[in-house]
Amino acid sequence: MLIRWTYAFADRPADRLGEAGAFWTTVTGTRLSEPRGERGEFMTLLPDAATGADACVKLQGVAEGDGGAHLDLCVQDVREAAATARDLGADLVADHGDLVVLRSPAGQLFCVVAWHGEAVRPPVVAGGRLDQVCLDIPPSAYRAESDFWAGLTGWERLAGSRPEFEVLRPPAGLPVRILLQRLAAERPASAHLDLACADIGAVRARHERLGAVPVSHGPHWSVMRDPAGGVYCLTGRDPETGGLPGAGQGAVVA
Repeated sequence: MLIRWTYAFADRPADRLGEAGAFWTTVTGTRLSEPRGERGEFMTLLPDAATGADACVKLQGVAEGDGGAHLDLCVQDVREAAATARDLGADLVADHGDLVVLRSPAGQLFCVVAWHGEAVRPPVVAGGRLDQVCLDIPPSAYRAESDFWAGLTGWERLAGSRPEFEVLRPPAGLPVRILLQRLAAERPASAHLDLACADIGAVRARHERLGAVPVSHGPHWSVMRDPAGGVYCLTGRDPETGGLPGAGQGAVVA
């Protein structure tokens, strides 16, 4: 199927959506839309109109758990895209006409939605860009799950900088790519957001001033917890290309 745009969703507890909104709008240089949904559970992070950019990040309040992340894939033909996903092994969760909720073979929720002409990627803000959804996949499901996402998107599939990673790189202009991470131990599939950072130390310090808390650090990444309790990662990648500095777009880190 032809994906025309992508949205990264930060799923956070509904009673902490205000904290999540305040943090993520500051981090991304955006403002919140009016709430939507029966319980006001959906909000879009709107870029400054002066940039001419289209939104690519949204928030969703969830009733149970700490939340995580998921993808919305924007297409011209939602029915065809949903059928393709099901043919590849996805399960139907809910059909709302121009929005279909599906579950991947490993259990990760995602949506196919109608494309409304979005075309301009938001700019880098304060040395970072939210540009990736990382799918955390248990070892027993990894091969089938990575094959599913590669087949569904049709995006270029590249080896990561470590053996447990693969990246699905979208065509130029799409704002959010997919990192596939094979977990070290069995647990349910999940997802988190990644930001590419020109200077990971400077971005981490800024996020800490805004209320985020460090969880752990690796050679090229920091695992963080936002003020609403959601885990995300800062990764030492070029915010423009998504690749490791000096390595182009092919090499990635989580």
